[in-house]
Amino acid sequence: MNAKEIYSLFEKQVADYHTTDSVDAPLANPYDSTSFEALLWEKSWVDTVQWHLEDLVRPDDVDPLYALQLKRRIDRSNQHRTDLVEQIDDHFMALFASVATLPDARLNTETPAWAIDRLSILALKIYHFTIEANRGDDAHRTKCQAKLDTLLTQRADLSLAIDQLLDDLAAGRRQMKLYRQMKMYNDPSLNPSLYKK
Repeated sequence: MNAKEIYSLFEKQVADYHTTDSVDAPLANPYDSTSFEALLWEKSWVDTVQWHLEDLVRPDDVDPLYALQLKRRIDRSNQHRTDLVEQIDDHFMALFASVATLPDARLNTETPAWAIDRLSILALKIYHFTIEANRGDDAHRTKCQAKLDTLLTQRADLSLAIDQLLDDLAAGRRQMKLYRQMKMYNDPSLNPSLYKK
């Protein structure tokens, strides 16, 4: 899959989520569970739900107990999101496993999956800024349209960069290394606030 195809899948998932617009709606993945597309769909769904969980915790008058429950849910979601990104990178490691890396192959600052993660978030921003660019008074619409234009440029640039990275990995011009995220905050054996209890 190229970046345009990946973005299109993300775009469809975001639109699909908004048919119910509920953070409690179950994941409805249209792809075979063993497919790469299913993994991408789930990744986008987790991002979309988390986006809306973050919205729910923002109002000043949110009940503190509910806000704490949301924060815990967001933490679990962040861990799930990271796990999915690592599964996407596992896919690419397997895909490029037989490629001979050239002696002068360069490293990239991020893996393909973390770049794809940014593309997923971009799909959410573009969806919501499109709504905002068509809502409110002229000043609001103008301000939001300018931001939307920037996001669309960013999508084109990021898509090109992802495609170039994948092409370089396939040709051995770049080498891929995986460094797992090693998050500590959810692990009771690593977070002092949890293991001191």
